[in-house]
Amino acid sequence: MLKTAVLVSGGGTNLQAIIDSMENGSITNASIEVVISNKQNAYALERAANKEIPAHCISPKDFSDREDFGKKLLDTLLSYQIDLIVLAGYLVIMPEIVVKHYRNRIINIHPSLIPSFCGAGFYGLKVHEAVLERGNKVTGATVHFVDEGTDTGPIILQKAVEVKAGDTAEILQKRVMEEAEWKILPRAIDLIANDKLVISGHLVREK
Repeated sequence: MLKTAVLVSGGGTNLQAIIDSMENGSITNASIEVVISNKQNAYALERAANKEIPAHCISPKDFSDREDFGKKLLDTLLSYQIDLIVLAGYLVIMPEIVVKHYRNRIINIHPSLIPSFCGAGFYGLKVHEAVLERGNKVTGATVHFVDEGTDTGPIILQKAVEVKAGDTAEILQKRVMEEAEWKILPRAIDLIANDKLVISGHLVREK
C-alpha cells in the first residue's frame, strides 16, 4: 500500500478528486495518510477532517527560517511513513531537505502544458490569465516529479484542454480542473502505486 501525503494551500478540489478516485477504485494500492496545508483556514483541511484523515497546518511563517520549516515538514512526513508526496495546489516551494529525501517521490499538478506558462510566478489564475493574453487555442495540465527547480522535474502525464472564445481566467481554470487535473493526477498516483512507471533521466514512461 502506497502511503501518500497530500499538500494543499486552498480549497482542495484536487484532494477531493484523489479521495473520490480512491473510493471508486480508480486509484488502487494507495491511501492518504495525512493532509498538510500552509494555511490554517484552507478548506482542504476540512475535507480531510470529514474523511477522518489526519490534517496539519505547517506554515513557513511560523518558523524563524526555511531550514526549520523544512525540518518540521520532513519530520511530519517521516512520522507517517510517507512513500509519496502529492502537491495538489500547494503554493510553497518544497524545501531542499524534503526534495532530496523524497527524490522521484514527490509529484505536482500544474495547470498548463509544461514547459509553457510555468516556473516562478506562474500559479493559480495567473497561469490562465497568461494563456488567454497570449491567445493560446489549447492549454491543459501536467503532472510531473518535483526536483530542485520550479516545474522542471520529469513529466509524468499531460492532458490538453481547448481554450474557447469568451473564456475568462476563472472559466478556463474550472475547465482545466474538470477536464484535465482531476483526471491525470489520480491516474499518476495509480501508476506509481502499482509500479507502472519507469524513470530514465528526464524521461518517464509507462511499463
